[in-house]
Amino acid sequence: MGEAQEQQVHIMVQESKEASSFEEANVNHQSTTPQLKQYKWWIQMAIFSIFVLSGQSAATLLGRLYYNEGGKSKWMVTLIQPAGFPILLPFLLASRTKNRNSQNSQTSQRLSTLTLISLYLFLGLSLTGDAWLYSVGLRYLPVSTFSLICASQLGFNALFSFFLNSLKFTPFILNSLVLLTISTIILVFQNETSSSKNAPHGKYVIGFLSTVGAAAGYAFILSVTQLSFKKILKRESFKEVIDVIFYESFVATCATLVGLFASGEWKSLRKEMEEFGLGKTSYVVTLIWTALAWQVFAIGLVGLIFRVSSLFANVISTLSLPIVPVLAVVVFDDKMSGVKVIAMLFAIWGFASYIYQHYLDDLKSKNQSGGIVRSENLNEFSQIPLVERG
Repeated sequence: MGEAQEQQVHIMVQESKEASSFEEANVNHQSTTPQLKQYKWWIQMAIFSIFVLSGQSAATLLGRLYYNEGGKSKWMVTLIQPAGFPILLPFLLASRTKNRNSQNSQTSQRLSTLTLISLYLFLGLSLTGDAWLYSVGLRYLPVSTFSLICASQLGFNALFSFFLNSLKFTPFILNSLVLLTISTIILVFQNETSSSKNAPHGKYVIGFLSTVGAAAGYAFILSVTQLSFKKILKRESFKEVIDVIFYESFVATCATLVGLFASGEWKSLRKEMEEFGLGKTSYVVTLIWTALAWQVFAIGLVGLIFRVSSLFANVISTLSLPIVPVLAVVVFDDKMSGVKVIAMLFAIWGFASYIYQHYLDDLKSKNQSGGIVRSENLNEFSQIPLVERG
């Protein structure tokens, strides 16, 4: 009988060790999963940021090329910003197929069609008005002054995010906002040799007010988009990102076409194409590539809003403003002044400050999750009977 009891105890100890090793492996797997998600998150941030910087820089340079070579239609500049949305159609169909294959019991919680239509109409019409205001400002203001006023969108975005998205300011975020704003402000001190032709005082005032309104409107659209993901869409998938870009761009394109024909500017487009400095073919190619560049920018921007916040998307967007003069040195043979170099350094510093804040948040999140795992593991171990611990 004594030997039988000893064998039984031995078997129980072995089973407890096997169970303990299984739980340890499970805990290690659970601790590894968040790390993989973090790496995936940083890769997505890098891709979306590249999309924003490359798309906005290319679109801005092509827009300047359009005006420099004889383009005059403000509604055409407005139209090409959302008109490239058809390239997203394959992604839209693919996301629909994937979503249909993964349907579950949550289908009863789908948003009503009226809610989605109202959301996309609001975003699309807001995008139309904002794009038109930007086209007016770019038409009548020098590039440096235009960039200076555009930097104010960071302040507007912080204000809207504070009220709409409960944004919490930290010293590194404030430092980033200040540095990125300064990097754009100092561009006003550069020579205006590459700017648009000086406009009369009345047109200058119109351009100034239009750009201020566009900066505020742009910040408002970003904040509302972030709020829509949290409060209305309430789903985290690439499908929602594509849906927002596609349908708001569709609405904006339709509204811009109405404005183009209602204003009568469409009548002068043929003459504008014939008189374009680089030729008819280059006129069409310039518009097409500008539209594609704006869609690349839109994908990156909405992706950053979806994964981080509207303020972070705005910071990345503002980072490209000092980059454009540097690229203009290569494209338009502009001179690289010391002011441009300083602006670039300030922009990089501000960007690094914001990234460092997210690194601190990520580190804090890892420490908290690690503490929870260790606490749960100790609690489970303390509940094992003394005999089973071996």
